[in-house]
Amino acid sequence: MSGAFDLIIHSIATMLSVIAVGFVIVWFIQDVTQKKHSILRNYPVIGRLRYFFELQGKYFRQYFFANDRDEMPFNRATRAWIYKNAKNKGSLVGFGSTNDLRQPGSIIFVNAAFPIQEEDQLPTPSLHIGQGYCQFPFEARSIINISGMSYGAISKPAVRALSLGAAQAGCWLNTGEGGLAPYHLEGDCDVIMQIGTAKYGIRDELGNFSPQRAKELGKVVKAFEIKLSQGAKPGKGGLLPATKVGPEIAAIRGIPVHMDSISPNRHKDINNIDELLDKIHALRELTGRPVGIKTAIGGWNFINELCDSINRRGLDYAPDFLTIDGGEGGSGAAPQTLIDHVSLPIAEALPRVVDSLLQSGLKNRIYVIAAGKLVTSAEGAWALCAGADFVNTARGFMFSLGCIQAMRCHLNTCPTGITTHDERLQNGLVVEEKYLRVANYARNVNKEINMIAHSCGLQHARQFKREHVRIVETAGKSVALNILYPYPEPPQKNMN
Repeated sequence: MSGAFDLIIHSIATMLSVIAVGFVIVWFIQDVTQKKHSILRNYPVIGRLRYFFELQGKYFRQYFFANDRDEMPFNRATRAWIYKNAKNKGSLVGFGSTNDLRQPGSIIFVNAAFPIQEEDQLPTPSLHIGQGYCQFPFEARSIINISGMSYGAISKPAVRALSLGAAQAGCWLNTGEGGLAPYHLEGDCDVIMQIGTAKYGIRDELGNFSPQRAKELGKVVKAFEIKLSQGAKPGKGGLLPATKVGPEIAAIRGIPVHMDSISPNRHKDINNIDELLDKIHALRELTGRPVGIKTAIGGWNFINELCDSINRRGLDYAPDFLTIDGGEGGSGAAPQTLIDHVSLPIAEALPRVVDSLLQSGLKNRIYVIAAGKLVTSAEGAWALCAGADFVNTARGFMFSLGCIQAMRCHLNTCPTGITTHDERLQNGLVVEEKYLRVANYARNVNKEINMIAHSCGLQHARQFKREHVRIVETAGKSVALNILYPYPEPPQKNMN
């Protein structure tokens, strides 16, 4: 009996060896005869290891070689902080910080000698967006909120978990430019409808803006956001590959099934600032909802001209909020050149935009939302110090859903089920578990922003000023943000 068993094992091993040798011979012939790759022609079979390690290198670095604070776009320490807060496990560490405060750009908050005692601390006040200028103002309760991620770019269970988690945490959920899906409404959270350049979900059969559809949406969403550009790809529209455009997504967007969904690089019916302000005013009057703008910032002409035009035309034409996306934004796929080199980072864009609003007397009229790689409580507190009223993040909430930074968002092969429409991979994202992590992350970020405020001697986070934070310029030297970006002179009142 044992002899027969040994014979079977020996036969199987022989067959596998023959198959393996066969594969090596086939690869050898393929490599020496192909003309595209020099390495493979000169080093057949063995040269394939070079391409394997090149492809897998980022994963080896992520788990074995990169230090906790080295990796990009988000390092291991930041991801671990989000994971712990999403699981409600706290963010306590021991034996000191691994954050090198000698690095230029590091944030240091100015703690007070006598911080606020617990009995004197106040909850962060909510703000009413559009109050006095539209029929249905929007009460925004959370500092941290979910930035635009389209259904299509992210999966059905991801949208469902975000909606349910946002409702529990009291933050808003931005639809992204892909239109309003039923899953955005599932949790009964506050939804902001983004109007992208293709007007998905708010267009007619010809692809033009549909007033009738806008009125219908105005009954279920809290506000509208006209997207001019985003930090990941300013000057280029969104792209959803045909593999992700199934029947349901096609119906929501109003486009053909299984064809690439390509947005224009800008709105064809908005050619200048006056037309933009006309669109804002008309949409607000049509729906009764607040209307804002989302844009990346490349210089100061746009924001200065926008403020001048609003003051010339009147506050009824002003956007109710302005979402500033930094050049480091990018939850979706985009050309590397645009991601790396186009539009200002949020650290420079945000204070300059706020300065323009202050100088023109519009800061009390227009709320500012900061976006662009702001995923931690310290970054959120910095944004409030710089003059923002709210913080939007997409990738922070993706991490709370379980994102591992596999960087396959554009390939429909996301291993965590967040950015794929492969039902087998989506099965890994359990909505009933992940929505709790979304809510935990939002609540804990808000909580820690207030913790920083109390350390700075403030009763709540909306009292942050630029003097409460310092920015490291060189090793051993930091400068207060109000020195780096001095507050501008207030507008001169007309005495006539």
